[in-house]
Amino acid sequence: MNPRALIAEDEPLLAASLKSALATAWPALEVIGIAANGPEALRLIESQRPEVAFLDIRMPGLTGLEVAAELADRLDEGSPVPRLVFVTAYDEFALKAFELAAIDYLLKPVSPERLAVTVERLKASLLPAPSNEADLSALVRKLQQVMTTSQPQGVEPLRIIRASVGSTVRMVPVDEVCYFQAADKYTSVVTRDAELLIRTPLKELLSQLPADRFRQIHRGTIVNLNEVGTAIRDETGRLSVHMKHRKESLPVSRVFAELFRSH
Repeated sequence: MNPRALIAEDEPLLAASLKSALATAWPALEVIGIAANGPEALRLIESQRPEVAFLDIRMPGLTGLEVAAELADRLDEGSPVPRLVFVTAYDEFALKAFELAAIDYLLKPVSPERLAVTVERLKASLLPAPSNEADLSALVRKLQQVMTTSQPQGVEPLRIIRASVGSTVRMVPVDEVCYFQAADKYTSVVTRDAELLIRTPLKELLSQLPADRFRQIHRGTIVNLNEVGTAIRDETGRLSVHMKHRKESLPVSRVFAELFRSH
């Protein structure tokens, strides 16, 4: 069977251009669909299981990285996952980092010469057995490390969170936060005795927090490791953490499960 691909790109002209360029560079490749946002890309990959996915880094709903992380979390162990190519407008430093992370990328606007290189890499990668969930998790972790280390250096981490409680703004020391959780257009700031709201998106917040104490455990959750009591795996293998001073448990994505592995 001919290999199949999904293109996830929210700019219709760019998506059409990439599809046309692929038809020239790789005639045997069948483009099964074009997703205009992250959730649509995730749905199509899950339902159609293409061998290749071209994911725009910045898409509405879910970024390309978040789509990859969700795939790693949702697919059963050993299930085939697509070879991922990230389409990005990042600068040269970040592009080099993507390369070192062993994930291919295409820089917008896509040139025929660079696309030809990507096609050859994809053809070679499709020769062995399909990659599995563990491979995808490793790639996502590498890419997350790349994106974290690509943040500006020398910037002081957040010490105080300014959060809303009704019409009042409360100053919350970062050390008092148990966890942060994405909530629609806001982010919930959960302390031992309160739940507050801020407008800073979770992905933006992560790079501002002290990295030695705050870690992402799910696409929508960042925890204060000092506030984590136990990590428990259920009968299906899913991991969750229980906080020391909160009653709720928080699910841990497979991508981040290694953080709680015993040594």
